[in-house]
Amino acid sequence: MIAAWMLDTFAQGIADASNAVFSAPTLFLLLGTGVFLTLRLGFVQVRCFGEGLKGLLPASGADTGRPGAITTFQAFATALAASIGTGNIAGVATAVVSGGPGAVFWIWVYGFFATAIKFCEAVLGIRFRRIGPDGHVSAGPMHYLADGLGLRWLGLLYALVAGIAALTTTPMTQPNSIAVVFESQLGIAPRTTGIGLAVLAALVILGGIRSIGRAAEQLSPLKVALYLGGGLYVLVTHAAALPAAFGAIFEGALAPQAALGGTAGVGVMIAMRYGLARGIYANEAGYGTAAVVYGSAKSDDPRRQGLNAVMEVFIVSFVTSSISALTILVTGAWKAGLKSTAVVAAAFDQSFPHGGWVVAFCVFLFGYTTLIGWAYYGEQFLEYLLGRRVGVPYRWIYCLLIPFGAVSRVDVVWAWGDLMNALQVFPNMVGLLGLSGLVAAALAARTASSGPRGTRG
Repeated sequence: MIAAWMLDTFAQGIADASNAVFSAPTLFLLLGTGVFLTLRLGFVQVRCFGEGLKGLLPASGADTGRPGAITTFQAFATALAASIGTGNIAGVATAVVSGGPGAVFWIWVYGFFATAIKFCEAVLGIRFRRIGPDGHVSAGPMHYLADGLGLRWLGLLYALVAGIAALTTTPMTQPNSIAVVFESQLGIAPRTTGIGLAVLAALVILGGIRSIGRAAEQLSPLKVALYLGGGLYVLVTHAAALPAAFGAIFEGALAPQAALGGTAGVGVMIAMRYGLARGIYANEAGYGTAAVVYGSAKSDDPRRQGLNAVMEVFIVSFVTSSISALTILVTGAWKAGLKSTAVVAAAFDQSFPHGGWVVAFCVFLFGYTTLIGWAYYGEQFLEYLLGRRVGVPYRWIYCLLIPFGAVSRVDVVWAWGDLMNALQVFPNMVGLLGLSGLVAAALAARTASSGPRGTRG
C-alpha cells in the first residue's frame, strides 16, 4: 500500500515537472526558434526540397576518401532510425488521446518549422566535429557550444543532460511501447519482451557506430514502407471519414475549445502542449541529436547533410506521424479508452484481419531501430565528459536497462522522456541561434570546410 502510494506520488511529481518544462514559454521558444531560422535561411525547407530529395540517392564512390565514420546514406538512415521510433506511433496516439485531434495540427506546424532547426543542427554537426588521428569522430551540440560560441561550460552542461536523457529515456520509452502492443496483440508478457529486446539490441550496439549504421541502412527503409502501406490501406477503407477527421484536427487546434468525444473542453493550449511535445519527440528537432549522427558522416559538405536532415523531418512529421494520427481518427479508435501503441493497433484491426499484428511488427522495427540509434547518441555525449573509456561500459548498461523499460508504467515513462528531452533543448537553442549566421553562409555555399579536426584537449 505504501509502495503504491510512493509510486503514485513519484509519477505525479514527474508529470508535474514535465508539464512545467513544457509550459507556454518552452512551446513558444521552440516555435519561435523554428520561425526565426526558417526566415533566416529563406525557407530552406521549401526552396531546396527538390535538391534534398535528390540528395538522398546514394552516389557511387561519393564517400570514398572523405573523413567520417559512416557513409552519408548510413548517417541519414541512422538519423531516420533514431527519430522514427514508437514516438511516431505511441507518441502521436498519446497526443490525440490526451490533447484531442487538434494536437495533430500542432505536430504539423512544428514539423514544418522543425526542418530549419534540424538543418542547422546537421550543418553545425559537420562544421564543428572533431576527428582524431585514428579516425574516431566526436560530434554534437557540445562541440559547437564550446568551439563555436566559446561556451565550454554550456557544452559540458548539454553533454551531461543529454547523456543522462539518452541513457534513461530511450531504453525506457521504446521497450515500453513495444511491450504494450506485444501484450495486447500477441499475449507476450512485458518482461519477456524486454529481455528479448535487450539481447537483440546488444547484438548491434556492442559493435559501435559502424554496426549501427549497417543495421539502420537495412531496417529504416523497410519499417517506413511497411507502416506506410498498412496505414494507407486503413485510410482507403475509411476514406469517407477523412473529411471529418481533418475537420476535427483544425477545429480542435484553432477553436477556443475542442468539442469532440472524450476530450470535450480541452483547450487550445492543451492541444498545443501535447502536439508540440509529441512533435518534438517524434522528429527530435531541437534535441541536437542530428548534429551527432550527421556529423559522423563521410562528408565535407554541410549543405548536403543539412538537406538530408530536412528530408528526415519531412518523412517523420508529415508521413509516419500523419498515418498514425489519421488512422486512429477515421476509425474512432482514439475514443476506445486504450493507451499508447494499442490505440493504433485497434485502428488497424478494424480495417483488415490481424491488422494489429502489422502494427506490432512495425512497433518492433520502429522501437528497435530507435534503440540502436540513440545508443550512439548517448555514447557520444558521455564520451565528451568522461573520455572514450566510457564507451563499452555505457553500451552494456544501456542494454541492461531495456527490460526495466518494458515493465514500467506508461504514464511515468513518457512524462520522464518529455522532461529529460526538453531540458537538453535550452542549451541547444543557444547554439543554434548564436551560430545561425554561420549556417546561412554554409547554405549559400555549395561546399564548405568540415571544420576543425584533431583530438579534444
